[in-house]
Amino acid sequence: MVADSSRVDPVRVRPADRGNGQGGRRRPKDRKVQIMRAAARAFSERGYYPVGVDEIAAEVGISGPALYRHFANKYALLVAAAEEGARQLLEAARAADEPGASPDERLDAVIRAVSEHTIEIRREAGLYRWEGRYLEQPDRARIRTLYNEINNAFAAPIEQLRPDAPPEDIALLAAAVLSVIGSISAHRTALSSVKLLPLLRDMAWSIVRAELPPAPGAGEPDNTPRGLPVTSKREQLLTEAIRIFGRRGYHEASIEEIGAAVGINASSVYRYFSSKSDLLAAAFHRTGDRLAFAITEALAEASGRADAVDKIADRYVRLSFTTPEIMSVYYAEFSNLPPAEQHKLRAIQRQNVHEWANLLDGDPIEARFRVHSAIGQVIDVGRLIRFDSRPQHMARVHALMMATLLGPSAV
Repeated sequence: MVADSSRVDPVRVRPADRGNGQGGRRRPKDRKVQIMRAAARAFSERGYYPVGVDEIAAEVGISGPALYRHFANKYALLVAAAEEGARQLLEAARAADEPGASPDERLDAVIRAVSEHTIEIRREAGLYRWEGRYLEQPDRARIRTLYNEINNAFAAPIEQLRPDAPPEDIALLAAAVLSVIGSISAHRTALSSVKLLPLLRDMAWSIVRAELPPAPGAGEPDNTPRGLPVTSKREQLLTEAIRIFGRRGYHEASIEEIGAAVGINASSVYRYFSSKSDLLAAAFHRTGDRLAFAITEALAEASGRADAVDKIADRYVRLSFTTPEIMSVYYAEFSNLPPAEQHKLRAIQRQNVHEWANLLDGDPIEARFRVHSAIGQVIDVGRLIRFDSRPQHMARVHALMMATLLGPSAV
């Protein structure tokens, strides 16, 4: 994958409010919110399983038992943090929206408000995106409803601006705009808010103005060629491990389950991989190598810089839709690798991002933000369409990537 893995920074322990300066300790009125935000940061950056309740408590400046006065267990804290994050985002969108204003003004106000809020909570903003799979179905459905309302805050003015667009296009564009804003939670490239806010606005408006290829018809069969199965047990294990890690999470998956998926027992798995983390590292290395090769191919075939950007985006969509689970596995599970493997992979992943970004005009740091945002389109829009790999769907995702990378004129 191509992404800046510095999102997995360790939790930073900071002194909390120590009192009123007169020798006594005073419990802040917003202690529960402080705990939820600390949890959101930790879960977003390191994943749900590796983070302990005591670490979260220490960041807030309280003891573990004191945290349990607010939340019954770590799962309750995950639910509360994810739900609070969604509610705050929705409140920001609703407060900015003025239905009586022009469609341009309405949409611009919502883009600005949601962007400002996301920049403010950047370290927390990836919680639901990556760790939502650990939520039980009723909790996931309830929080998903909040995100649907957030999407509607974008969709309403977009529909006014594009009255002839079909409903599926409006839904896709709204999700893509929110993806642009949320993409900053997946990396730690630094840019001042003075520059970042206009950049997010520019990318969001490029999405809104993009012309999308037609979607496949509702009754149109999926005749996408699927290829032949791989016979190598090592490759089969890699493929099934990625799928299982993506569906259940690294910590919930077992070597026995991965082996059973390819028809072998656990002891046979160890002939190919020394441990579960070795499997995870191999999956990341393989994906990084494939993308590096795709970039090399695109550069060799391209007639110019813009054409190279287009060809890389096309290959990235096809690679990602082949094994979509690898994206959530990368963002959620990177911290489970040994430090030495993290260091190696970080170098590969950053090189891929930089290679792509170097093809874009303008500020090189802003170019890296554009690349990360384009990657986000594959993740978020891909999820929306269930990674349906029919050519029409992949062409629509490609169009959104190009609008993010080069502006609407590129589509």
